[in-house]
Parts: sequence; structure tokens; C-alpha cells
Amino acid sequence: MLSDCAFRAQLAIQGQRDLFDYWLHSAGERPIPARADLDPLKVPRLLPYLGLIDLREGFDRGLFRLAGTRLRDIYGKEITGKRLGEVFSGTCAAYWRRIHDRVAKEGLPAHGVVRGPAEGRDHVLLFWLRLPLSDDGVRVDRILCHDTTGPGDRAHVPAEFTLYRYPPALPPAVQARQTQYG
Repeated sequence: MLSDCAFRAQLAIQGQRDLFDYWLHSAGERPIPARADLDPLKVPRLLPYLGLIDLREGFDRGLFRLAGTRLRDIYGKEITGKRLGEVFSGTCAAYWRRIHDRVAKEGLPAHGVVRGPAEGRDHVLLFWLRLPLSDDGVRVDRILCHDTTGPGDRAHVPAEFTLYRYPPALPPAVQARQTQYG
């Protein structure tokens, strides 16, 4: 699908392209793969960068069910088992709420680059990817995350948060799919 190719082309990190390809392949004919469709052992080198946000108890009770070892370095603390509000607080909380809410409501992937992914982590330049998962094929109940740091050269990244949304323009087939499942 062209929009999937366009989204993939925007991903700056090879690991994110690999995860996106695996996510697409895992979905098969469904619009969104289920958690059960994914086998983390198929992408072993990505495991330290992966997180899984569980939304089954509702968005406001969402939590990191799993967080790879590199996420501890990125966020400055262990985030496995932490609620979204505990991980994303302060000045960046509204940004992350918009991202995760959009992925959950639209059922579409998103990616971007942000400086300061969490309170007190302004020195971190984060390349992030969020991929929806749905057990029933309709409601997003989990979000698969890939977070990795980039070079610390602040001259190349604007101080404000940068968001790239998927897809910039929805082709008719995707619009129909969204109407069917949305």
C-alpha cells in the first residue's frame, strides 16, 4: 500500500523501519495486528528499545506493561508497570497524551522526534514510533512503542516538539477501512 510505503520512508531509524515492516506483516489482512500476532523473538535486536502500553483498562489507566532495558536510560527510570501519567508528566505530558490518544482513537501509526521525552530529560533527543494493536480488530487496546536516542546535536532539532503523523493524506482505500472500523 502506497501510504504504508510513504510512512516507512519517513522513519529515520533502521530499527523502526524493521519494526514497522514486522508490524505490517503481522497484521496479515487485518487493519491492525493483535498482540498475539507478534512474537518478540522475531525481532530480538529491537527488544531493548520496545515498550508495550496496555490500554485495556481505559486510556486514563494505561500503563507500560513492558519496557526494554534501553527505555530506562531514555526515561531516567524503570517504566515497566508505570501509568502513562507517571512516565509522561510536566511540560511534555500534553504532547504524549495527544500522541497516544490519537494512535488509540485513529488506529494508525505515528512517529516523530522530540527533545526531552520526559520531565528532567531535556538532554535526550528521542526518535519515537507508536504502532496500534487490537485484539478484536476494532478497538486499539495496546500500543507498541519503539524509542531510541539520536545524536545530541541540538542545532538540528527545533526546541519545540516535532510530530509526524501517519498518513499525511489518507488514500480512499484507507478512508474506507477507517469508516468500517472507526
